[in-house]
Amino acid sequence: MIKRILLSIVMLVILAYLVLAITAFNVRPADLVCQDIDLVIKDSINVGFITKNEVTSILSKHGANPIGKKTEEVDLKVLEEILVKHSLIDRVECYKTPGGKLYVEVTQRVPVLRVFGKNGENYFVDNKGTIMSPETKCIAHLPVVTGNVEKSFALTDLHEFALFLQKNKFWSAQIEQINILKGREIELVPRVGDHIVFLGKMDNYESKLSRLKKFYQKGLNKVGWNKYERINVEFDNQIICTKKKEK
Repeated sequence: MIKRILLSIVMLVILAYLVLAITAFNVRPADLVCQDIDLVIKDSINVGFITKNEVTSILSKHGANPIGKKTEEVDLKVLEEILVKHSLIDRVECYKTPGGKLYVEVTQRVPVLRVFGKNGENYFVDNKGTIMSPETKCIAHLPVVTGNVEKSFALTDLHEFALFLQKNKFWSAQIEQINILKGREIELVPRVGDHIVFLGKMDNYESKLSRLKKFYQKGLNKVGWNKYERINVEFDNQIICTKKKEK
């Protein structure tokens, strides 16, 4: 009997503690002030084009910097509406913490191509296959697309190719320019080596580049990277090289 009474008392004490704890955590003092902003980049690519300083600067320009303001006066929806207008932000979510911090979770628009078409068009293509303004501030080294490039091609096949390059460390560092010829045939201008790579049509590009990489490693590393002016990987199981003309 005594054990049951003691157990009941302990349970009541625990229950009272939980009620008080929950109440304490959920009650925000009216004078609680926002102390800081924490930026969380949610992209799987995990490239930090957006910075904490930039977020703070954007909010300050709109008179909405929450730091130093009472948290109950900070309108999260207004902050989100301001930040989502940034050219590199796709989605944004803001929330407050009991400790007086503002968390800003951002999903970025990551440029993967820079396009300069013969028709005068000038724009970026992002990782989701949508067009970004040429005024977008981007410090990344992106492949530049030139020649007979149509938007429909840039947003489909070229976008897919750009994602492949982005995920491949070797080719991401090596491909500097993608030139589109008539019939959507592809020339690649590498950063290393004084030659042009003729890819042909976009089909089987992974296989073609795999073959080219082996040729780089086993061929050009021995004979020199400037021996050829043109390397053709258009056809399966062969590589056709054109030597530079002697001056």
